[in-house]
This record gives sequence, C-alpha cells and structure tokens, in this order.
Amino acid sequence: MSDLKRYIEKQMDDPEFRAEYEASETEYQLTRSLIAARMASNMTQKQLADKSGVRQSNISRIESGSCSPTVATLQALAEGLGKKLVISFQ
Repeated sequence: MSDLKRYIEKQMDDPEFRAEYEASETEYQLTRSLIAARMASNMTQKQLADKSGVRQSNISRIESGSCSPTVATLQALAEGLGKKLVISFQ
C-alpha cells in the first residue's frame, strides 16, 4: 500500500475529512472517466475541443477538477468522443 493510501485511510477516522472526501468522489470519478475516454480515443484536448465544440481551456479546467461541467457540456464531450453519456443513481 502506498504512503498516500495509508495517509488517507488514517485521515478517514476524522468525520470532517471523511465527509469532504466522500463529497468530492463523484467529481473525481467524472474527471477520471473523461480523461480515460479521451485517452482511449487517442485524442488531445484540442482534438476533443474541435470535435465537441467545447473550448480546450474548458476541457482543461474540467479535467483538472477546477470546474464542474453542465450536463449539456458533458453531452457535447460524449458526442465529440463518439460515446453515449449515461448518468445513473446507484
């Protein structure tokens, strides 16, 4: 186990830390999914921007986690990737 994973496990004992960590999990998964889909398509951010109509700077902000995209933006990105956007509640 990495030092980071050990550190996070220890911090999870703090209820405040746990709440914040869990609250950010959805955005983290969204970011990772977008990056993975773009990389699997062998596309740069610029190429995705050209295909989706979403500015490259916006894609960069989404992938860095510094902004939250709208559903419309996610739909445009999915179409640019040749994918279908699926949202579910589990």
